[in-house]
Order: sequence, then structure tokens, then C-alpha cells
Amino acid sequence: MALIRLHSDSDPRFAPLFSLYQSSFPLHEQRRLHDQLAALGHPDYHCMSIEENGAFCGLLMTWETPEFIYVEHFAICPDRRGTGLGSRVLTALCRAPQPVILEIDPPQDDISIRRRGFYERAGFFASDIPHIHPAYRRDCAPHRLVLMSSPGPLTPDLADAFRRYLSGTVMTFSER
Repeated sequence: MALIRLHSDSDPRFAPLFSLYQSSFPLHEQRRLHDQLAALGHPDYHCMSIEENGAFCGLLMTWETPEFIYVEHFAICPDRRGTGLGSRVLTALCRAPQPVILEIDPPQDDISIRRRGFYERAGFFASDIPHIHPAYRRDCAPHRLVLMSSPGPLTPDLADAFRRYLSGTVMTFSER
């Protein structure tokens, strides 16, 4: 498995990656293309193609800071789900020295409950700290998500640092 960082839309990997992004996430969780391209230029942003044997298998979009790594978007191609690839990606990511933070939909239906279980099996802890994710688009509302972290539970101080970074850096690449 390889994680290949993309720096522009001229990379031939970008088109299939962006197509998977659009089909894997609801509209309110997506940046518009021009905001996505602008984010590619930020040094903390890592837009990565997940590949095995040279074949595109998924995407991992993270923001890496000295304090934490934020997994903003993570998706495996439908034909590769259930193969253990997603678990291997998370295992590799969690080898970093800083904590890893991600967000999931509140576990209310079968899919969201299974997703939470997937991350818990990968060593993530769900937080009970309330979290509202800002809207990426003007025509969408902010939405409640559940924070998860690894290797241990999210502390209030780290949650505060994450929220400041999310609003002050990550969300500058969205419609405001």
C-alpha cells in the first residue's frame, strides 16, 4: 500500500480521487473544486491517493500539525471495501507521533453505527465533547459530528486546539 500526496489537479491521480470524493461524501461535507485546489497549496494539507500495486484504491485527506493529525476525508473505493485496506491505512497513519483526530456522523443508523465500530476496532475513542462542524458551502448548514481520537481519548485542551485550527485554517478553504 502506498499513500501518494497530490499537489495539483494536473496530477493524473487527481480526477479519480476527486470523483471518489464527490461520490463518497454528502454535499454538505464537500468543498467546491476551487476551494479544494486552493487547499492543495497549504503546507499542512495532505491530499493523498491510496494505491496498491499501482492501482487507485481510495483517498485520505489530512491536515498535519505538530499537535495532531486531522483526518478530514477518508474513503476506500467501493470494490476495495471489506478487504482490510482501510484498517491498514489507519494503522499506518496512527504510527505518527502526534494524536490522530477524525469526525464521524452520530451513530444513529446501521451504517453510522458500523462506521463507529470500524474506527473503534482501529483504536479510536469516541468523545462526548460536543462538536459542530462548520459548513463548507454557503447553502449548507453546520452539522453535528462526533470527534474520535487515537491513541487515547480526546482531552478538552486538544479538542479546543483542534476547533481553533479547524475554524482558523481548515475552513478558510470553504465558502464563507
